[in-house]
Amino acid sequence: MCIGPDITELLARARADLRMGVPVVLDGPAPVLVAAAETLGQAQFDALARLPGGMVMAITARRAETLKARAYDGDLARIILPDGADLAWLQSIADPADDLMQPMKGPLACARDGDAGAHRAALTLVKSARLLPAALVASLDDGADTAARNQLTCLPLAEARTHLDQRSPLHSVVSGRLPMTVSEAGRLHVFRPKDGGEEHYAVEVGRPDRAQPVLARLHSACFTGDLLGSLKCDCGPQLRAALAQMGAEGSGVLLYLNQEGRGIGLANKMRAYSLQDQGFDTVEANHRLGFEDDERDFRLGADILTSLGFSKVRLLTNNPRKVEMMQSCGIEVAERVPLAVGENRHNAAYLATKAAKSGHLL
Repeated sequence: MCIGPDITELLARARADLRMGVPVVLDGPAPVLVAAAETLGQAQFDALARLPGGMVMAITARRAETLKARAYDGDLARIILPDGADLAWLQSIADPADDLMQPMKGPLACARDGDAGAHRAALTLVKSARLLPAALVASLDDGADTAARNQLTCLPLAEARTHLDQRSPLHSVVSGRLPMTVSEAGRLHVFRPKDGGEEHYAVEVGRPDRAQPVLARLHSACFTGDLLGSLKCDCGPQLRAALAQMGAEGSGVLLYLNQEGRGIGLANKMRAYSLQDQGFDTVEANHRLGFEDDERDFRLGADILTSLGFSKVRLLTNNPRKVEMMQSCGIEVAERVPLAVGENRHNAAYLATKAAKSGHLL
């Protein structure tokens, strides 16, 4: 009987390693060592620079567009490190914080030959660790041997790529009664993904009838808006308005999904806020960081609804993408219920950008 980690558990270990600045190995026909640019320390960088196989910096096509680098691989670019490249240069390629102060980072030469599969997996892995999507990738002669000698996590590339493209199954951990201001008949369900990622929650208000379309809200966690009352977004007012409407109608279910900052994590969201202070809108800020407009996976909400016995919803949302995602996952959206609250002078431009560039119906 094998008691060692399977590929899901190895990926969780690899994410933790990358967040701490420890490289990991992707093993295959052309093995590579991967380090997250954001967390890489000087000692590790110096050690990697001594490897004989050569290194490239993998960045997303979104970040490459900002840097005027050629994304020959379509969704990513493999930047060839120039002579004398140091850790500060590497991190300036990853982080756009000083782009306006130091706009000339190039010209950047990019690799166009060879398979970029390992580099693509590296970026997906780094992004799933909620780090800036930029990775230093070094070629190795022997992946397994390098990992063993340096006590590094070693991932079989083919298996890793397959699992990185899949969402992790959720399982119910516990549920319990939760009297709330909007309804004393409340219940909180906690769901945990198998891959060790963030837990997600379902809040039942009243006793929803599973045979009827339930008033439902897919709400992505927003620490700044939900808890601190930030005026830069409309998340907090939407959360409270959704719960209030469910309480007024006597029943509903609110899915609280831990996908902060449209799925990029709180640290990257605050980086995006800093870029917005430089004059970029919310979509442009995400792109400069190397992310897409929206990195969330609303299929998680459909999975939770299904596990709770709901198949039809009246969805509280202004986002057509949520409606499309629910229906594609077998959840019937009987009605889209608008949720127009929370506009103020601080977020008017943000809301206008969501309508113009992300299709929100405001």
